[in-house]
Amino acid sequence: MKKILNILIVFLFFSFCKNSSKEENTIHLTIPLPLTGSQSSFGEIEKEAYLIAMEEINAKGGIKGKRLSISFEDSQGKPEISRAIVEKLIDENQQPVLLGEYSSSCSKAIAAVAEERKIPYLVVTGAADDITRQNYKYVFRINPSTKYYSSGLISFLKEVVKPKTIVILYESSDFGVSGAKAIKEDIKDLGIKVLAEEKYEKGSPDFKPILTKIKSLNPDIIYMVSYVMDASLIMKQIKELRINANLFAGGAAGFAIPEFIENAGDAAEYVVTATLWSPEVKYPGAKEFAQKFKERTGKLPSYHAAEAYSALYVIADALNRAKDLSSESIREALSQTDMMTVFGPVKFENKDGFQNQNFIDTLVLQVIDGKHETIWPQKFASKPYVYPIPKWEERK
Repeated sequence: MKKILNILIVFLFFSFCKNSSKEENTIHLTIPLPLTGSQSSFGEIEKEAYLIAMEEINAKGGIKGKRLSISFEDSQGKPEISRAIVEKLIDENQQPVLLGEYSSSCSKAIAAVAEERKIPYLVVTGAADDITRQNYKYVFRINPSTKYYSSGLISFLKEVVKPKTIVILYESSDFGVSGAKAIKEDIKDLGIKVLAEEKYEKGSPDFKPILTKIKSLNPDIIYMVSYVMDASLIMKQIKELRINANLFAGGAAGFAIPEFIENAGDAAEYVVTATLWSPEVKYPGAKEFAQKFKERTGKLPSYHAAEAYSALYVIADALNRAKDLSSESIREALSQTDMMTVFGPVKFENKDGFQNQNFIDTLVLQVIDGKHETIWPQKFASKPYVYPIPKWEERK
């Protein structure tokens, strides 16, 4: 019995040493994401993109010779849970850098903790303008803020559509409110009259009362800022009510992912949307990433996937350049980032009232034959745009 006990002790000792050695050779990061709840489709998109990036980074030698390991915690899309997750990561895991989350509200919650605790945080998809307008030193953002989402779309309106009137329909989230504010500012100099601004509660089961009011106004453009389920239902009900406009336009988010087309069906046809990226964009590695993502998930990636994939590369680059793995060294390395990713160039700048903000060109997609195609700027176009769009009664 004593002999067996000794053998067991030796076995446990060597197992502990082996595991300890493995831990010493691993950099582990936990990423908060909405994996359940109304935003879970975005969380799953980003999760798969992170995993692809992790596998590639490890295949290239990891970080400072160490293997990168990532895991995920479900925030359910709730800011208070996001905050609790990162507080635990800082206090219990001593994680020296943070990244992740999807919505602006959750990103805001993490940003406040990161700045308070002096832990660098890379925002990946949260787009509300004020996230990087707080004079935060430790908060960086790879994606453009809402203010810049529609820059490509504004160019398309100015050069092609040339509308006189618009109605803005938006959800009452941080993203929706900032998106509505941004489009108003963007069209100020184009001579476009805002006939109405209609705010709604996310997840509304019926948009027909608001849409009936919009129909009576007969706008040239109906511009919508919504997540995917609302975006799909709005367009289906626009079709049901036979509301015609010169253009139906989305402010990215729900309109720019494949699920929008799947859920809205033929009501999605000819809808244009601002977007930050597309699989056809001519950035190094974009096409290869899109193919890997499709092989893994069965779907082409949205810009959210490209952001997440690229964000992990940005973190890996900063960790490799940092003098050590302290939060202060990582923050310094992030501030000096200047690299090309599949999402485009990444360089954190202070301008236009923003701090540590990445600025890139944005694109316009249009649903053509049941598929998102890049239509603007023309140098990035995968297909010519369809404009004017046919009225509902003229469609097959």
